Amino acid sequence: MPASPIRRLIPFAEAAKKRGTHIFHLNIGQPDIETPDTFLAAIKNADLKVVEYSHSAGNESYRKKVASYYQSKGLSVNTTDVMITTGGSEAILFAMMSCLDPGDEVIIPEPFYANYNGFARAAGVVVVPVTAHIETGFALPPIEEFEKKITSKTKAIIICNPNNPTGYLYSKEELERLRDVVTRHDLFLFSDEVYREFCYENQIHTSVLSIEGLEAHAIVVDSISKRYSACGARIGWMVSKNAAVMAAALKFGQARLSPPTYEQIGGEAAIDTPQSYFDHVLDEYVQRRDLVVKALRAMPGVVCPNPGGAFYATVRLPIDDSDAFCQWMLEHFSHQGKTVMMAPATGFYATPGLGKDEVRIAYVLNLQDLQEAMEALAEALKAYPGKTN
Repeated sequence: MPASPIRRLIPFAEAAKKRGTHIFHLNIGQPDIETPDTFLAAIKNADLKVVEYSHSAGNESYRKKVASYYQSKGLSVNTTDVMITTGGSEAILFAMMSCLDPGDEVIIPEPFYANYNGFARAAGVVVVPVTAHIETGFALPPIEEFEKKITSKTKAIIICNPNNPTGYLYSKEELERLRDVVTRHDLFLFSDEVYREFCYENQIHTSVLSIEGLEAHAIVVDSISKRYSACGARIGWMVSKNAAVMAAALKFGQARLSPPTYEQIGGEAAIDTPQSYFDHVLDEYVQRRDLVVKALRAMPGVVCPNPGGAFYATVRLPIDDSDAFCQWMLEHFSHQGKTVMMAPATGFYATPGLGKDEVRIAYVLNLQDLQEAMEALAEALKAYPGKTN
């Protein structure tokens, strides 16, 4: 299994903390936004005498509530189209193992969420990358590049929309181009949509569930982790109109018995969270993004696209080696007793050598912390012995 680029530097961070250095954790998508009261109150007030197994597909009442959530977005989703999983992570793994056999290939635009590599490895699936570039803001690569990578072993394409780690928001037109190649070659299209609530500049998120012609091909992965700032609750789900896929996924669900009980109770209640909560959160993230992008673009040699969604930016820095730089930041650098932890972008690429001058920054902290983190990063780039200009 590949090591997580998001977490593998934790021992160096722990050592820095023991030395008294304050660390701004921009390496991981753990927001400091409060979890909504709807979620917490439901768990606190749960009147259970026995914490029982649930249905392997999740509580029926929760599946109905999830279906109603999608219906409120204008998407035709029924209860039978939904399976509750132990986090979005399990949904990705179940989708892979339901649709692909060992040795099959899945095409993914890179940079991509690093754990796709781990899930693919666990499922015996081969990841085939198609490279997106920072010069285009990490837009979807030309469809011709996908076509070149398709072989007899290709069974699926995976996208994350809005994207982790780049924050890129795919347009309806880009999704339609993917639809054309998917239907032409009879592939599955996995769409990780856990950040769908975080779209900026009044842009509208387009789900693959809304694209005509993908009914038998589309599999959506979703989660409560980011939407309700409940990363530790480990509840997600997969959605598909393909009954055969859902039946196969249920077999994996039965093998692990059931998703967790209390978190389902909280997740079901969280769907009733008022829109005012999301309006506030979105406004907060826009401010955080704007602060970080402005600060980064003011640093000499730094290239930072403006993310259209999620709460990440993949940034090019004037450095020789992002793995060495991120470790150096924890081992050898501090500014006024503080340093910054980031994720080296090498772990978000499958093509060897890419991401060596890039890092992923998660702007999940309050504005004051982000301001201080950007000041520390600016000083670090001046002092780093491996800077390139």
